[in-house]
Amino acid sequence: MSKPSLAGRRIALTRPAASSADWRTRLEALGAEVVELPLIAVRKDVNLHTLNEVFQEIGGYEWIIFTSVNGVKHFFEEFHRVYDDIRAFGLMRIAVVGEATAAAIREQHLRVELQPKKANAEELAKALIEREGMDSAKVLVVTGNKNRDILVQKLEEVRAIVDILPVYKTEETDLAADPVAGDFRAKGADAILFASPSAAQSFFDQAAALKLAARARRPLAGSIGPSTTATMKQLGLPVDFEAADATLESLVAALLKKL
Repeated sequence: MSKPSLAGRRIALTRPAASSADWRTRLEALGAEVVELPLIAVRKDVNLHTLNEVFQEIGGYEWIIFTSVNGVKHFFEEFHRVYDDIRAFGLMRIAVVGEATAAAIREQHLRVELQPKKANAEELAKALIEREGMDSAKVLVVTGNKNRDILVQKLEEVRAIVDILPVYKTEETDLAADPVAGDFRAKGADAILFASPSAAQSFFDQAAALKLAARARRPLAGSIGPSTTATMKQLGLPVDFEAADATLESLVAALLKKL
């Protein structure tokens, strides 16, 4: 029997602690030793006044757009808190960025009408506009505090009426005193995986706390997709490989190919 593809390799993850379990499981199944560096944390952050305004008009939106699993999670927590009947959701059509986000919608027993092949906000805007123009269409974008506004900008350029509902906040964690960060400094890793621009920014901001020892392994740096890659390059971080699609499987495939 051949060894798992990542046997003997140390792989560092930079995802929030609450959402790294499936990544750890996948990498460990391939034989990797996983080092978790939760560079960012995500928490619910909802303005109740804004939420109330949106819910009062919930039946009037033609499209609702989710750009992340966190958006789906925290939106529906609030929706089910206020409404006891899913029919209150109305006849909105649902558009999403990414397969994980689509899966989270399906868990709500709702159907995704539009999901671009490339998992980024710009491609979603393009797909919506190509599908039906969007002139005067009323759209709700469910987002976080650090999502790029390119999606809203593109839709407003074609005269869509866009409301924004932030439901979560992404914050940098402080790893200076974290024992795992100490382990990373001492031993390094064969690769480090970045799944968001926020994680790349936090890694850059905490460079002193994560500075590798002289004999530590220098990791190859992998990116989940174009927006993360752009941030890494802007910060001067190396990008040694990038996922072809913004999925865990695609990033793992790029990692295996690089190693």
